Amino acid sequence: MNIPKFLLTIIDRLHTSGYQAYIVGGAIRDMLLQLTITDWDVATSAPPEKINTIFRDLKNFSLKHGTVTLVDGARHYEVTTFRGSEGLGHTIEEDLKYRDVTINAMAYDVDKKTILDPYGGKADILRKRVRAVGEPEDRFREDPVRLLRAVRFATELNFKIERKTLETISMMSEQLGSVAKERIRDEILKILMTRKPSCGFNLMFRTSLLKQVLPELLEGYLKRQNAYHRFTIYKHIMETIDGVPPNSVLRLTALLHDIAKPRVREKVRGEWRFLGHEKASAELAREIMERLRFSKAIIGRVTNLIAHHMIWYDSDWSDGAVRRLIRRVGPENIDDLLSFRRADILAHGLRDEKLDLISELEKRVRELMKDQITVKTRDLAIDGNRVMEILGLSPGPKVGKILNRLMEKVTDDPELNTEEGLIGLLKEIKWV
Repeated sequence: MNIPKFLLTIIDRLHTSGYQAYIVGGAIRDMLLQLTITDWDVATSAPPEKINTIFRDLKNFSLKHGTVTLVDGARHYEVTTFRGSEGLGHTIEEDLKYRDVTINAMAYDVDKKTILDPYGGKADILRKRVRAVGEPEDRFREDPVRLLRAVRFATELNFKIERKTLETISMMSEQLGSVAKERIRDEILKILMTRKPSCGFNLMFRTSLLKQVLPELLEGYLKRQNAYHRFTIYKHIMETIDGVPPNSVLRLTALLHDIAKPRVREKVRGEWRFLGHEKASAELAREIMERLRFSKAIIGRVTNLIAHHMIWYDSDWSDGAVRRLIRRVGPENIDDLLSFRRADILAHGLRDEKLDLISELEKRVRELMKDQITVKTRDLAIDGNRVMEILGLSPGPKVGKILNRLMEKVTDDPELNTEEGLIGLLKEIKWV
């Protein structure tokens, strides 16, 4: 293992102080899988108060359950006291017994350069399977978020979940109701960021976990769409989340962009229609994300993309019309919107001329974005005070309406956005 020097210092200090210390968890798993190791955890026989004393000169902060986090630059290292049952002497073997799945229940002895694997983690890696340590029901009852974690590991690693473990997840799915929404949110995000997140959501569907964490998604299961869609609503969403780039905002947008389609679905002249589904989906997405404790910033970005994702572009659009689209969604969001819309169209499962139009729109946006786009009235070369001075107006809503009219003129012809140009417009136009 290519062990960071700081981590070796942690282990050496614990050993010098008379305590056992081992590298544990995902680092061993990722080393065996030849993956980049991102999380370094240490299990030790030292009690939490001793850990704090041993590392009192280092930047650290305590977490729950006997864990102390040590900080070196941008990297965090968690040091945790051995877990174990009451009345039993705590050992590394006892600690590993209380970990979630076997591929995470291994430890590395730095001095002996050997892996401790009492529960068959290496064999399960070879078999490409996720299996609970010991009795699955015991492990999941200790911390029900492990139900989602098992699905996440299977999705990240492209492993299968062992039969008994899978059956227990289904049987205990309702236990997720006791888990903090923030922890559920974090697991969903990690599943969304995998290479093929649809595998994780399909696993959640099979095990009834989806009913607990995102029941709204089930409303689109087996719901047919129309001639523009090859897939059902649920299947289309799965195709879309697999198709967008691995960016958390885009993946969340893909997951929720059609979430309200089943609720607005109606037949018009023998064909299913989904009028206003983008607005309804943005509103429902906001409710879901607030429930899962997403930040206001993320909620704002995702719902903005969802609300504007139905782009009815054609080649006859003027440059002003393209600028208005950029203005509506925001220049900082336009690339994400077009990237998402491309994946959305591809997920229709049909050859669609809209793809060519999106490519054309992308080129036009790039060209127009070379110059600054006037987005808000404050970007105009004159402000409300100057408007009142020139037209002899008093403060009131009429001033705002005039500024908005000027914005429209500037959107069609950006060269008008000079003090001279806007004053000329004010004098030419009759402002009723």
